[in-house]
Amino acid sequence: MNQVRIGVLMSHVRAEEKQLLAAMVKRGVEPVRLLDRTLAFDLTDLDSPQPGTLDLVLDRCMAHGRAAVALQVFDALGIKCVNSSRGSAIADDKVATTLALAVAGVPTIRTAAAFDIESALHVLDEKIGYPAVLKPVTGSWGRLLAKVNTPAAARNLLEHKKALGSFHHGVFYVQEYVEKPGRDLRIFVVGDEVIAGSYRMAEHWITNVARGAKSLPCPITPEIADISLRATRAVGLDLAGVDLIETNDGLQVIEVNTGAEFKGLIQTTDVDIPGKIVDYVVDAAIAEYEKNGDRKRTHAHALLNRV
Repeated sequence: MNQVRIGVLMSHVRAEEKQLLAAMVKRGVEPVRLLDRTLAFDLTDLDSPQPGTLDLVLDRCMAHGRAAVALQVFDALGIKCVNSSRGSAIADDKVATTLALAVAGVPTIRTAAAFDIESALHVLDEKIGYPAVLKPVTGSWGRLLAKVNTPAAARNLLEHKKALGSFHHGVFYVQEYVEKPGRDLRIFVVGDEVIAGSYRMAEHWITNVARGAKSLPCPITPEIADISLRATRAVGLDLAGVDLIETNDGLQVIEVNTGAEFKGLIQTTDVDIPGKIVDYVVDAAIAEYEKNGDRKRTHAHALLNRV
């Protein structure tokens, strides 16, 4: 197992990354730390000899733009990534995620996209209704979300977003507002297994732990396991944090997250979350090494130039 080399792509060594790195060492694998700010890639000479071959890269990068580029390079070099660049790209794009869930028949909140203020107001009136939630198509931690209760409030917010002029505000992603029972669910999926779940409790309608929500234990029912696995497969992820909401029609998916944090979840369970992740990653890395061996290491050469 000492032959296996696993890169951990990360922005900072947070508590979660420390736990993952320690779990790798415990299992006899020396992780290769890939700090995103130190990386540079030669995009036009992928076969140039560069030090440090890898069998697999685990993405724990906080900067989604950097991760998107790095994962594309690793894919081009034939290095397996968990999660893959394709799955991560879908998960990081709310429109792509919603479409993937809809195509797969996974229950999700009624959602629409529009490019103009008047068309957005029309779809709010005819399809979504009020209250409604406006979100950027990319982003995490509950940032830049807004709830609107009336057409007038929606128009004011849409005009403000249009005036900002950035990519994040150029597409109007509008979603039905669902009354929560003071909570939603964060479910953690590793491969084909739902390993743990938590209720995220908050008085505010935004229930992200990053925004102050409190995590409490959530038993994994067959319904929770089924919808979480279906959502993860629809988006194309190996590791996922699936956010669910309880509605009158049953559970529905809010989001499917790549590189999901588990700092709140880990406090609610006896499951060794870092260990489960690393077991999955190590098994995948061993399979890659046995499949490719020295041939891959001779011809793929590594991947990075350090700045």
